[in-house]
Amino acid sequence: MDIIFLKGLKIDAIIGIYDWERIQKQTLILDFELGYNIRKASQTDNIEDTLDYKALTQQVTAFVEPSQFLLVETLAEEICALILKEFNTPWVKLTLNKKGAISMAQDVGIIIERGQK
Repeated sequence: MDIIFLKGLKIDAIIGIYDWERIQKQTLILDFELGYNIRKASQTDNIEDTLDYKALTQQVTAFVEPSQFLLVETLAEEICALILKEFNTPWVKLTLNKKGAISMAQDVGIIIERGQK
């Protein structure tokens, strides 16, 4: 299985359990690794034969920006479900970084990996 990756996608969204987090957008940083067989695309040189990471970026951004989840766990789960459904990838690994959420820590977030059922 091949891996297509996308790192450092920044999206502003309402996320968190505290009152101030419910009114002030925070920047989330997303890294993706996606299982995908790129063999056909390498032979045809056609975008339709691979995972279009621009389209993935647009769909994930359109989903995350208006979202208002309380927990990053819920948001991460929903993002992975969207990708698995819309992009027909056999698995996805997502790192969701909520940088700055803990003042004494450089980074905080979650890493999940999900596959087709």
